[in-house]
Amino acid sequence: MPPASESVQGKDDAVPTVAGAPMSEALFRAARVHRITAGNLLRDTGLFPGQELLMMQLWEQGSQRQADLIKTLGLDPSTVTKMLQRLEQSGFVARSPSPTDRRAVVVSTTRAGQALRDRVLQAWRDLEAITAAGFTAEEYEQAMQVLARIDANLTGTSSEDGDSAISC
Repeated sequence: MPPASESVQGKDDAVPTVAGAPMSEALFRAARVHRITAGNLLRDTGLFPGQELLMMQLWEQGSQRQADLIKTLGLDPSTVTKMLQRLEQSGFVARSPSPTDRRAVVVSTTRAGQALRDRVLQAWRDLEAITAAGFTAEEYEQAMQVLARIDANLTGTSSEDGDSAISC
């Protein structure tokens, strides 16, 4: 492995290598390329990676308080506020005061936002096909188990198979 000060040239930019952390480096690189691919697939929808997750939440759950979106998405409130501002400027969502709570803002999709649904869902199906290309059913299941374990380790929760997170 190259020293930590070296970098590996990728398609877009040089990414520094992480000496002594091969799993974290591999995960970072895979997540980075996955996000770039998602961005390319979403490009013609007018959405940026991450915005489609917020839209999917609204499509599935309907109009909801901005605070509930923040909690569900697990993002910083300022990040969701900026995301909503951009989506509102693009005409995909509308925000309005809650009729029952003066302090709350309700977010809903617009007609233009609803019109994106099929294209976004197809982009995610395409992303899944690209991501899992060449996997056997067994390899796919193993990858899903490994990813669940990584998620559990990073969040300090238990994975589905009952293993608890490893403390470092």
